[in-house]
Amino acid sequence: MSERLLIEGGRVVDPARGVDGRLDVLIEDGQIRALAPGLGGKGEYARVIDARGLVVTPGLVDMHVHLREPGNEEEETIASGAAAAAAGGFTSVAAMPNTDPAVDNEAACEFQVNQGRRAAKARVYPIGAITKGRRGEELAEMGGMVRGGAVGFSDDGSPVRNAEVMRRGLLYAKMFDKVVIDHAEDPDLAGKGVMHAGLVSMILGLSGKSSASEEVMVARDITLAEITGARLHIAHVSTEGSVELVRGAKARGIKVTCEATPHHFSLTDEAVRSFDPNFKKNPPLRTGDDVQAILDGLKDGTVDAIASDHAPHSREAKEVEFQDAPNGVTGLETMVPVSYTRLVEERGLPLARLVELLSVGPAKILGIAGGSLAPGAPADVTVLDLETAHAIDVETFRSKSRNCPFRGWPVRGRAAFTLVGGRVVHELAAVAAPSAPQ
Repeated sequence: MSERLLIEGGRVVDPARGVDGRLDVLIEDGQIRALAPGLGGKGEYARVIDARGLVVTPGLVDMHVHLREPGNEEEETIASGAAAAAAGGFTSVAAMPNTDPAVDNEAACEFQVNQGRRAAKARVYPIGAITKGRRGEELAEMGGMVRGGAVGFSDDGSPVRNAEVMRRGLLYAKMFDKVVIDHAEDPDLAGKGVMHAGLVSMILGLSGKSSASEEVMVARDITLAEITGARLHIAHVSTEGSVELVRGAKARGIKVTCEATPHHFSLTDEAVRSFDPNFKKNPPLRTGDDVQAILDGLKDGTVDAIASDHAPHSREAKEVEFQDAPNGVTGLETMVPVSYTRLVEERGLPLARLVELLSVGPAKILGIAGGSLAPGAPADVTVLDLETAHAIDVETFRSKSRNCPFRGWPVRGRAAFTLVGGRVVHELAAVAAPSAPQ
């Protein structure tokens, strides 16, 4: 007899199917079987999850994380990263290839897939390197990486400096119908900048990284995508100009998508006045005008996904002078509360649009299962508590690292339950949540 599970009485928000209402969700054999009211009295269930007062969505997908394995397991492992993802409400994550060694071959992709299966938390999908060793010189073996489980390609952390190598990478990715995820940065324009180049960097005496260093590469690679007809995804857009370039490319029918991170739509370079290395990021935190442009893009559909760019670092690595610290912040366990609070509560973004950005959009870009609660779909489900106020507490993170720019923030929104293939992989402890500070 098959195992049956019921999620009862929640508000089901499934933008892919235009569903938004109070329904029960029946799960059987790891798949969605039915969405309907009043299923509770029909049949026996191995478990019934009481979702009254909660929101039920398709499993959330974070298409941009760094899990550090192999090579830097003291900062994160695939197991700890997958646990952090599940705690954050994410049923699937895409792991970037800037590990040591880089994920640039079939065996490396298989390793990440197998480690993800052993962890038995969120699904882990490898993103293979575009070039061997991420050096930007010679294409990696893309076909082999697809066989190994890669769902896209990127040299994230580094740009593909050579335009001809990037053009060929786009063509090869097109052969396998995979997306190329672009770390858009001109290294000559970026120089040795450690923050956004502007008034704040001048006041602080820190070397700056101009908006042009991102926008020049976005423009180049949109042109290459147009020439090749390949699918291009711009990672972590951070400037007003980049948003405009993507908007214009979409209007011309070019196959380009983009993502934004919570830190880029919630923080500005003013935060760096603290000299706290937890605000050091690449691309850097930009200006208020850039933040507003990203917010507009999230609202009007120019931005297709929200991604964390989860980049864990040890305390020792971050507890140095700002200019010497590595770039990156954690994000898997803060993305839902920060996004919900900043976008829905404070700016009125429809909840269905937020779910689209966190689930439907990234699943579609990566071409992976998920993004819908349609009958027959894998039972990857996130159940959200959007009512309980709490403060972000880094000491409760499942991630190994604590380099978080949002520590102590008063927020709403967190995962009450996360289900992968119908199996509960995260359940919020049944304790009273602390009230958010006033």
